[in-house]
Amino acid sequence: MKKRPYLTMIHDLEFRNTTEKGLSLEKVHERILHFMRLDPKAEYKFIIGTDCQVHTGHTKFITGVVIQRMGKGAWACYRQVIIPRTFSSIKEKLSTETSYSEEIALFFNEQRRSEMEDIVLPFVYQGASVEMFIHIDAGTDKLKNKTAMFVEEMVRRVESMGMVPIIKPDSYVASSYANRFSKKPYHPTEAGITLSNGIL
Repeated sequence: MKKRPYLTMIHDLEFRNTTEKGLSLEKVHERILHFMRLDPKAEYKFIIGTDCQVHTGHTKFITGVVIQRMGKGAWACYRQVIIPRTFSSIKEKLSTETSYSEEIALFFNEQRRSEMEDIVLPFVYQGASVEMFIHIDAGTDKLKNKTAMFVEEMVRRVESMGMVPIIKPDSYVASSYANRFSKKPYHPTEAGITLSNGIL
């Protein structure tokens, strides 16, 4: 029987996409501002969302950061956290997902959010806007979602940060984008963190 390599916790704050590796949060913010400046008259959604998958011997959390230009594409990147144990509690999984989204949202403080808003401000009367969301991988339908009983608590947490909470079926950054990459088990032989392409 092949022995599984010992996993330690990995909690990188580096992001990556198809064109760049090792992006710090400062660099992610710069890329978002650049993307918005390319079309300051557009409508934007700035979204953070986390998904997790339980694998043999570890749980993999993926947090996506997306700036979406409505109807005109998006720029996206993500990072991963590997915890070397399997999560069995639905509430613990959901709460930890929300915590990792909140961790990234804390970086985007009032000053950084204002820098994003300042780009579209001269064009608000022409329809320009930027809204900021955290996508929660949970829904209120008790027949479809085992997470339903915890949704209200997670929504309150997100609202307390000044972000708008979005739940299933509309929380696509968590339930679709991040989910795509949380499905693949982590292998210690991987060079660095495996991240997404830069466009949704």
